[in-house]
Amino acid sequence: MTPMIQFSGVCTCLVAVGLAVSAASAPVGAQQRARTMGLAPGVFTPGPNNAITDVAGVRVGHETVTMGDSIRTGVTAIIPHGGDLYRDRVPAALHVGNGFGKLLGVTQLRELGELETPILLTCTLCIWQAGDALAHFMLAKPENAAVRSINPVVGETNDGQLNATRSRPGIADAVNRALASADTGRVAEGSVGAGHGTVMFGWKGGIGTSSRKLPASLGGYTVGVIVQGNYGGVLQMAGVPVGQLLGRYAFQRDVERAGSPPPRGGGPGDRGAERGDGSCMIVIATDAPILSRNLERLGARAVMGLARTGSSASNGSGDYVIAFSTSPRVRRAPDATISTNDELGNEAMSALFQAVTEAAEEALYDALLMATPVSTRAARVNPLPRDSVRVLLEARGIRSPR
Repeated sequence: MTPMIQFSGVCTCLVAVGLAVSAASAPVGAQQRARTMGLAPGVFTPGPNNAITDVAGVRVGHETVTMGDSIRTGVTAIIPHGGDLYRDRVPAALHVGNGFGKLLGVTQLRELGELETPILLTCTLCIWQAGDALAHFMLAKPENAAVRSINPVVGETNDGQLNATRSRPGIADAVNRALASADTGRVAEGSVGAGHGTVMFGWKGGIGTSSRKLPASLGGYTVGVIVQGNYGGVLQMAGVPVGQLLGRYAFQRDVERAGSPPPRGGGPGDRGAERGDGSCMIVIATDAPILSRNLERLGARAVMGLARTGSSASNGSGDYVIAFSTSPRVRRAPDATISTNDELGNEAMSALFQAVTEAAEEALYDALLMATPVSTRAARVNPLPRDSVRVLLEARGIRSPR
């Protein structure tokens, strides 16, 4: 069966709570990036697309897989540059926030501190098929005719609430289409690609992206982030306890059974046994000349952005960050015998740490705010109610830019 893109209809059932807000969904056409709602974390300015593709040469492609009434998944591809990735490798690193996941290819990435393939994001049980398809993609290149080893890197989150994840149809084709469609410029967000079946804080999650451009006095470097959000916790946005005020948050039933009253304005919310489990994949690109040691430190700061959204990295959460540098000054050939890299010093890292924390936080807000409703035979998950969130933010002085 050929994969096809399909978006669900609109839910008209609203559950009223205090402050004239609701925990239901907004119409499909109501998606808004975080900045249109006044959510602009930090002090640094985004790049022109406010996306990981603001790092020159980085390309992103999505393929969204919808089949029948039960398959809702996809693939997202991140390609570091347009050259020969196997011979012109980029330094890279992994940071693990919580290791409940199935990340493919990372032992070699950690050992050598470099990438030799694009990065793919997909569903939990799809990673082996995706990795095989990525290996075929790389080995089929004429310049790789003599290559006898390849290390595909594939990350995942579990979209099993919406996707019949055991079926795994169409993934190899989706990988090829995502790689073929990868481009610079604007990046689609929300319920697309690897974010098609994901859930965040009980609402529809997805793909989000953001970037920051440092001032010339701090090097003028760009940091870009793309996320696959599929986790829970107690949602907060710019410090506003949105999840509690909308009556949907982790451990809600336990808290209320213990006799603690819900916050003023709180509604019945999701009474299930939600514990904040789930996963989040974060990929960072930068044009700053950084090798794997400081790239791992950069990845650790992205987890700070994740925490700002209300995640506590629960026991069942796979929270992984892959960071790479595109700078020609630090690329390497596989047969190099002497490294002559020109790397930033430790003192130059602080501004990049600030930038990646800001970009990760904003990318995760975008993953929520750009999502559209997705339905299957098993479930329907609606997006975060944007009008309700706007009311809560404005009550605390956070307003849309005029």
